[in-house]
Amino acid sequence: MQASQGRSAGLGLALVSALAFGGSGVAAKPLIEAGLEPLHVTWLRVVGAALVLLPVAWRHRDLPRRRPALLAGFGLLAVAGVQACYFAAISRIPVGVALLVEYLGPALLLGWVRFVQRRPVSRAAAVGVVLAVGGLACVVEVWSGLRFDTLGLVLGLAAACCQASYFVLADLGGEGEDAADPLGVLAYGMLIGAVALTAVARPWNLDWSTLAGRADMDGVRVPAVLLLAWIVLVATVVAYLTGVKAVRQLSPQIAGVVAYLEAVVACVLAWVLLGEKLGLAQIAGGVVVLAGAFIAQTSTPKKPSPEPVAGSWPTPAERAPAAVPAEAGAGHDDPAGRAGDPAGRAGERAVG
Repeated sequence: MQASQGRSAGLGLALVSALAFGGSGVAAKPLIEAGLEPLHVTWLRVVGAALVLLPVAWRHRDLPRRRPALLAGFGLLAVAGVQACYFAAISRIPVGVALLVEYLGPALLLGWVRFVQRRPVSRAAAVGVVLAVGGLACVVEVWSGLRFDTLGLVLGLAAACCQASYFVLADLGGEGEDAADPLGVLAYGMLIGAVALTAVARPWNLDWSTLAGRADMDGVRVPAVLLLAWIVLVATVVAYLTGVKAVRQLSPQIAGVVAYLEAVVACVLAWVLLGEKLGLAQIAGGVVVLAGAFIAQTSTPKKPSPEPVAGSWPTPAERAPAAVPAEAGAGHDDPAGRAGDPAGRAGERAVG
């Protein structure tokens, strides 16, 4: 009963996260049309979230000393990396293509779980990813702007890898006796991401007067600062926080597939609030994405297998002699509880 309740709560958090992330575009587009650069909107989003979370960062001020690699990885990859690589990609390839490539992240995540963490991947999760990717291609109408640019595709894949790292790092942060509070991880991730994006976005060229005016949302004049507040508080703080908590209650692969709903939510909100009508193919694609997410959430997260996966290299712990004196481990500080955890070591190599 308790496991079922935890799963339901995790799915609820994943849905809230997808809804919150999906609402960022409908608030950002009027600001961009009012005169702000896309990268400047992203910088305002991350810096605003970092300022809101400053009291949280102070409360968890011991976290950088305990988990520096986790925080650096989350800030540079899951916050700044996704944004910077995506915007660099759309400067060279169509937005729909870039979005589709970026959302290969959950598929890459399944490869990470299967071959790096050496955990079996459920058939439901794999089928869910395939359906979600196909449905997303219809939602963004990828064929309407299909052209190839090698560097653009590489940047899109980099964004996908950064997106996958978001789920991996959120999961790693909750492991072991030294588990990091998700609020603390989010606060320091935003601070690190804000510093990294400052070098890319060059905010000293930002037209601040735009924020004092109003932006047009399908004929309705809305205060620009109100749209920015929505992006910061809901589409960033709430979205990231519920997303991290969802990963910890579900599993990275399941939460990753449910996250595909973000694209569907974004299209529906754009239809309702911005007057951007959906075509038949987009509606059908949305239904396929929903089917993929539903199938994936029926899978059960797997425990790490005690036996090596066929064809994988044995870990150092598995190559060690069977008999080890009890005193051999004495005096070694392993607060994270990962001394014999290949997934933990792999995660540390990925972010360290």
